[in-house]
Formats: sequence, C-alpha cells, structure tokens
Amino acid sequence: MISLRHAWILIILLVASGDAAAAALPPEQLEFFEKKIRPVLAESCFKCHSATGEKVKGGLLLDSRDSMLKGGDSGPAVAPGNPDESLLIQAIRYKDPDTEMPPKKALSPEQVRDFEEWVRMGLPDPRAGAPEVEPAFDLTKAQEFWSFQPVRDAGVPAVSDASWVRKPIDRFVLAKLEAKGFRPNLDLEKRALLRRATFDLTGLPPTPEEIDAFLADEAPEAFSKVVERLLASPRYGERWGRHWLDVVRYADTSGCNSDFPVPSVFRYRDYVVDAFNSDKPYDRFLREQIAGDLMPASTEAQRHEQVVATGYLAISRRFGSRNNEFHLTIDDTIDNLGKAVLGLSVSCARCHDHKYDPVLANDYYALYGIFESTTYAFPGTEIYRHTKDFVPLAAGEDAELFVREALELAGLDDRVENLKNEKKRLLREEKREEEAAEKPLDPTKSVLAEYPKPPGRKAADATQELQEVMDRQKALVVRQERLPKAYAVQDGKARNTKLQRKGDPKNLGDEVPRGFLTVLGGQKLSPEEQGSGRRELAEWLTKPANPLTARVMVNRIWQQHFGRGLVRSVNDFGLRGEAPTHPELLDWLASRFVESGWSVKAMHRLIMLSRTYQMSSIDRPEMLQADLNNDLLWRVDRRRLSAEEIRDALLSFSGSLDLTPAGAHPFPGEPEWRYTQHKPFIADYPSRKRTIFLMQQRIRKQPFLEVFDGADTNATTGTRPLSTTPIQALFLMNNELAHGEAEKLAVRLTQDSERDGARIDRAYRLVLGRPAETNELEVANAYLEQVAGELESAGVSADQQPKVALASFVRVLISSNEFLFVD
Repeated sequence: MISLRHAWILIILLVASGDAAAAALPPEQLEFFEKKIRPVLAESCFKCHSATGEKVKGGLLLDSRDSMLKGGDSGPAVAPGNPDESLLIQAIRYKDPDTEMPPKKALSPEQVRDFEEWVRMGLPDPRAGAPEVEPAFDLTKAQEFWSFQPVRDAGVPAVSDASWVRKPIDRFVLAKLEAKGFRPNLDLEKRALLRRATFDLTGLPPTPEEIDAFLADEAPEAFSKVVERLLASPRYGERWGRHWLDVVRYADTSGCNSDFPVPSVFRYRDYVVDAFNSDKPYDRFLREQIAGDLMPASTEAQRHEQVVATGYLAISRRFGSRNNEFHLTIDDTIDNLGKAVLGLSVSCARCHDHKYDPVLANDYYALYGIFESTTYAFPGTEIYRHTKDFVPLAAGEDAELFVREALELAGLDDRVENLKNEKKRLLREEKREEEAAEKPLDPTKSVLAEYPKPPGRKAADATQELQEVMDRQKALVVRQERLPKAYAVQDGKARNTKLQRKGDPKNLGDEVPRGFLTVLGGQKLSPEEQGSGRRELAEWLTKPANPLTARVMVNRIWQQHFGRGLVRSVNDFGLRGEAPTHPELLDWLASRFVESGWSVKAMHRLIMLSRTYQMSSIDRPEMLQADLNNDLLWRVDRRRLSAEEIRDALLSFSGSLDLTPAGAHPFPGEPEWRYTQHKPFIADYPSRKRTIFLMQQRIRKQPFLEVFDGADTNATTGTRPLSTTPIQALFLMNNELAHGEAEKLAVRLTQDSERDGARIDRAYRLVLGRPAETNELEVANAYLEQVAGELESAGVSADQQPKVALASFVRVLISSNEFLFVD
C-alpha cells in the first residue's frame, strides 16, 4: 500500500498538472499519450483548435477527450475504437484536399499511425480540458517517495514459528502472514519442485533420469545440489539471457520501415548469454553495455567483448525509411535505459517536465547530449544500403583497413545517388535536344538561338562512371564482409545539446549540460570533458548509493521465479507504479545483491533455497477469500510455460534439439539488399536451435512467438502478456512443428519398447515428468486401439499404425494443462 503522505504528494502532482483523470489510465496508455499524442497536438493543432489558441476554427477544440467527442461544426472529431470513421483521422491522412489538416504541413506517416492507434485504443486521454500547466517539482519532497529513498538494510524480522524458516527470506514472508493470522502453504512435492527449478533456471524440462536421481537423493542438501548443477549448465545463460533480451527489446533487424537486417547483432545476443553463464557482476554487465568501448581491457579478446556489449545501445530502434529521424532513436535509447535500469519512464520528459515523476525536461536533455555525442552503427537505409559505422573486431592493419574502406564506402553511397540523379537529368536534357532538333527552324527567331550547344558531358558518361563506382562498391562490400565487425557504438563529437521545446528538434531552447537525473544526484560532466559522457553515466548508474539500480534488478530476478515482482510494475518504480508488497524484503535483497558483488547467481541461491520458493501452488479457499492476489505470498503461483519453453521442450522430447552454438543468421549479403518501406525485409529461418537463437524481426513477429505471447521487439517487455486463445490449442494439435516433433517422439518410443504400456508410461515421464497412473494407462491403451482401428480402415500399413497412433497420443499430452503449466 502507498502511504498517506505519498498518496497526498501524488494527488498534489496530479492536480497541479490539471491531470487528475490520469489516475484511471493504465500506465502504458498514459505513456503512449504523453509521448506520441500530446506533443503533436501542441505543436500542430492547438494554434487553431484550443481554447488558449489564436482563434478556434470550425468550432473544434482538441483540449480534452470530451471536446474531441463533442466535435465542431462537422460533428464529433473521433469515433473511439474506429479510426476509419473518425473525422480527425480522415483529415490527417491527407486524402481529401478540402479537409487536410494541419493545412500547411502534413503529419509524418509515423505520427498518423500513432493517432490511428490512439483512436483504436479508445482515445485514452488524461487531460481534464484545462490549459496545460508545467509541474514544478519540489525535489526534496519528491525524494521522500519510497523508491528514491536510500536502500535500507533492515534487520530480519522475528517470527513465531521459527521451525518453518529455512532462509532469511522466509522470515520476511512469514512475519507478514503471521501478522494477519495466516499460514503459508505446505512444501511442494519433490518431483514438481525439480520441474519448477529446472524450467526456471534452464527453460527446459528435467529428464526422467534427473527426476529419478533427485527422488533417490534423501540428503538434506539434495535440492541445493540440483540448484548448483542447473546454475553451472550452459542452458542457464540461454534461459536468463532471454529475460534480459526481453527487457532491452532485442531484435535482429533495425525497426525502420524497411526493417533492414543486422547481420552481426547476434554477437550482442551471445554476449548476454555468456555474461549470465559466467555470472558477470551485474554492475560490470551494465557498465560494459553502456561504455564498454571506453573501459580498459587487458587483452584484445576482452576489448572485443566490451565493444560487442555496447550493442545494447546500437539496437535502439531506427525510425522512418531514411534515418532522418535519429532524435527518435536517441529517445528510444533513453526510454529503454530509464525503464530497464532505473524503473523510470524518463523519456516522458522529452516534451515537458514529467507529469508524475521528478524527472525534468532538462534531465532528459542532459542524457540526450550524452547519446548525441555517440556514434551509432547503422544497418542501412533505403538510399544508403550499406552498413555504416560498425566497429571492426580486428587489430592493427586489418582494423585500419576496415575503417578506411568503410568511410570510402559511405562516400560512394553519396556518389552513387548523385550520379543517378545526374544521369536522369542528362537523359532529360538529351531528350529535349533531340525533340528540338526534329522541329523545323522558326524563321522569326535568330539563327544563333537555334544553333546547337557545344557538346559536353553526356548521359553515357554518367552511366559509365556510375557502373565504375558500383563495381568499386561491390568489391569493398565483399572485403568488408570478410572482416568481423560489431553492431556497436563509439564516441562521436562531444557536445551538449539544446532543449527541444515540445520535443521538436527544430524548436530549440537553451543548451543543457550533459549529466544525470537531478533526483538521483544530478551530476554534470565538466565543460572540459572530451568524451561522450557514457563512461561517467555508467558509473553513476552503478554506484551502490543509487537507490534504484539494485532494487530494480533484484525485483526482476524475483519476478522470474515467482511470476511477478515484489513491485508488480517491474518497469515503473515511480508514482504511477505499484508500491512493493514487501518493501523490507526488497531492500534486504538489494543489499545482499550489492554485498555479493552484484552476483545474479547468488540471488538465485538466496531465493530458491528458501522455503518460500519451495511452497506448493495449491489454492486454499480461506486464503483466496482473504488474499486473492497472493500479495502476502502464501503460495507460489502456477505459471504457464513461455513460448521458448514450449518450443524447446517439444524439440527436447523428440531428441531433435540442437544445443550447439548458434552463430549468425543466413541473411542475404549486402549487395542483394533492395529493401524499401513498400518491400521491407521479411524472413523466417527454420532451425533446431533453442528458441532464443531464432531470428526475430521488429516489423513482424516470429510466428511461433506471436502465438504464445513472445516479447515485443519494439519496446521493453518487463512482464509478458499472457493469453489463452483457440489458436494456441489448434497450434499444438495441428501445426507442422507439433506434428513433426510428436512423430519423432513416437519413433523414439517405439524404438525404446515393444509394449504399448511401456511406451505410454515413457511418454508420461518425458512430457509430464511423472509415471502414468493405472487409469491413465487404461484410457491411453483404449485410445491407441481405437486410433489403430481407424488407421487400418484408412489403409495405413500395420507397421506404421503404432507410430502414427502414438504421435496422435503425444499431441494430446503436449496440449494438456499439466504440460503447459508449472506448479
């Protein structure tokens, strides 16, 4: 619960901004309005359609949702949920010259799509209709909010039933339960506990042999040995690296309208996997991703690793088709950095001081200057189709040659465009000259006026030079592709930026010194600093005194073990986020995290060896009535397997999962790139590798991941949405992948045993992690006999009937809740 004092601060801030209606909006809708809609309304619409504007035209006000629904002389401006029937959308689409708005300059295609999405969402709007007032924060009071307070290493609480406690975490949980007169759930039985732990740490099911070994081990430290075995597995980094890739919105493509492929971004993905496997300290993990290229390295291999780490910044989404909207890429960087590391929606201060959290517009542009002083690698645009500003992963002469030829290649891109334009111009001129020569002389004009011009540069000359330049390009591209490179960042020209009024890069205000958030210290770079400031930013973020960085990460770790964090809004530790259910436990974990040297694996041990983690997920009626949301942690919530776990499990059951290193995707070579916003890059590369290694695009979700709620590659995914749809059931029963893996498992079962009973039991052990019960054997045998009879009637040969029937039975098992959910 939020304290009375904190609630009062929240009310003051909401009222001060004329925005009390915002309290009812979901955070993601509020953020969408503040970032995508409000700035455009203020910049392009309010001059003519606001009560504070120069003159209201057409009787239409756009100051609030109510005024837009009321509309003007032509009727309601919007039809919530239906963009095509909304007059506002019709106007900004620029299809009818009589109704085009804004009248002097059309909105960009991206802005039009944002407004269409806004109307489709139902027109979420926090405004009360009053003129907007920029909030003035009292930072001293703002720092009293719980998340901005220093981490307090509170003592472990006393409990009445100390016998229930195995680890200190249990005391924090039990103390809250006892205070309400409640008891926690009993322990989970061993077989289910192993399944929970194995999926949690590796994303794969335990094998029947691993289950049998754990059941046979009666030593007190049996589960501790399991945890250590799983943490030491290479599969651990693949599982937990995926969690981080969700947060940083990893993709293998750029995200622009053409969605160019990024051939070398896989190196960053692999860096993340390796970092979790090696238990790289989290503070160093962050510093390398923000400023690895600026950190000292003792070996060339370490330098390359640190350069690759900055792929975190490089994967910021590109916008448009020609990369002329780079300010939005920087905004994406700041947005992700704020949410991923600090749990704050920092980018909401792009157009004005944050409406709710103590983040000033000056804070936003202090960070903006750091990233504007950074050179991002570019994967290509519609005009310049070659990679640019990638960092060579080579030494000495090879690196120098790479940089020199990359610069030449970038210059040739411009030369190609110029020659193409020149060729067109010369062709037009030559055509006009030919047409003029064919006309009879006009006797009324001077003979000199009709005399042909002396010969000069011809279209053929431009054509020949164009071909020579393009041949040089192809040769350079081939040589560039032979040298390893990283999709990374480098320091550019160091400079402060100017505040962009209303988020418009063409409407500049005062210069803002590069620095950090005021509420977290407000450190500034010295005027003499010649670097971008990324190194200093990385240090400010990871100082132990920073109250947010450790809290946010331990909350993410907790969330992945329990399904939700101690702070449920894992990306929002601000005023509109949820308060922690166990604030003392959160701070205790954050303190242990820093104390352990920022070890993520140490956090796993603390959590998983507690009795809290090992509780059952059984629902108790009296507790459901008292605490339906499980805020008191009286049980461990059941959870559905993620998309990756489902696919990887199917492949593992059949024995076809390929666990060898994944490497790069088979993208087309750069000379073949001809992608445009009308014909963007789209591909799907079949693979038997783990799902984390599948190619993922930004403009199109990988089909399997789309069905089972995979992460959004365009924005940070703190918590994946959870859906239950008929498409999922149909997929598991009918999709080619499900059929193929079921058939392979059926072959495996028929090879292992000649008896149906043994085959059925083995299928249960593989898929569900337990032996089949007597009644299940009876039902399954009857099912196989029935299917075999149908197959015989259909003319299927006798030797094929067992395999086909077993495959059908396997599809029943993989469609069951017992497989799809973890207790």
